[in-house]
Amino acid sequence: MLGKSIWARSLTSDQLARVQSEVFSRKIPAGGFVCHKGDPVSHWIGVHEGLLKMSSVSPEGKTVSFAGMANGGWLGEGSLLKDEPRKYDVVALRDSELLYMPKATYLWLLDNSIPFNRFLVTQLNERLGLFISLVEYDRMLEPDARVARCLAALFNPYLNPGIGLELQISQEEVGNLSGASRQRANQALQVLEKAGLLKVDYGSITILDLDGLRQFHS
Repeated sequence: MLGKSIWARSLTSDQLARVQSEVFSRKIPAGGFVCHKGDPVSHWIGVHEGLLKMSSVSPEGKTVSFAGMANGGWLGEGSLLKDEPRKYDVVALRDSELLYMPKATYLWLLDNSIPFNRFLVTQLNERLGLFISLVEYDRMLEPDARVARCLAALFNPYLNPGIGLELQISQEEVGNLSGASRQRANQALQVLEKAGLLKVDYGSITILDLDGLRQFHS
């Protein structure tokens, strides 16, 4: 996975060697917590294989989904910079294998690699753009369009660089990511399939028109 990461390609051989020696992997089962809201932030976390959901639960029990993270994506860069407890939960939607970079390694790269800093500026900007768009989707779009935009958001070359146009994703996972029930997600996927934007198979979705998903309105 490090070889596929945009930021790793720009490191010197010595910097990459240190990262490789200090990063470790961990497997998280489907439904397991990667981290909890309020936890101290001690690692930058990458998705080697799997699918994660970043979300938060209100005191009344309402869950708000912020973003999905797929193969090649990294999360928590802003929390590491702020040095404060985590503001969200991250749950594995399927069995996942993750990479963990210790905070000390992350801060060392900040101090020693200009390309790494440039990558983080772009990553944070992409993350900000994603969250602004999610607020727009939630307040302005109907469920079919929210599902379309949620799927399209997974195809960000900085946030999820390892994802392909054939997604191994269930309708339940689509519902989890878009804040819809499985049944409502299924209805939305049927609408999007009829519109020629994607093809639904058992346990997978093939994207046929990514730009169309990004612009879809009910």
